[in-house]
Amino acid sequence: MKHSSAHEDQNIHLAKESSNPIIRILWVVLGSFFVVIGGIGVVVPGLPTTLFLILAAACYIRSSQRLYDWLINNKTFGPYLRDYREGKGIPKKAKVLAVSMIIIFVSYAVFFGIESLNLKIAAGILGIAGLLYVLFKVPVSKT
Repeated sequence: MKHSSAHEDQNIHLAKESSNPIIRILWVVLGSFFVVIGGIGVVVPGLPTTLFLILAAACYIRSSQRLYDWLINNKTFGPYLRDYREGKGIPKKAKVLAVSMIIIFVSYAVFFGIESLNLKIAAGILGIAGLLYVLFKVPVSKT
């Protein structure tokens, strides 16, 4: 098992901002969209907050140190985001919820929400890929 130093942990929190200003703006917009969806998830049962905030952090680390720092220093969600970014995982409850939401929403889309066979297949494949990623690549935190 590889152990990282505190210095290495801090380096992963340094933004690698795109040199292209248009790409940087697109990352900020996408990250902000995920923050809004994650914020809605705080009050809407079943909508996973942590997953969307992880996506937002991934967007911000590519576009804005200030926005990334604002997100990972949030007193409520910051510790979860830092733990995930440092490879420590996400809480078991968040992982179970993420897996459940993927299954529910992708199943609904494929069986009821989408009419086109090609789009059903695409949604199914993407849903399975996301499900496998969360199940096998996202660790559960020990705390």
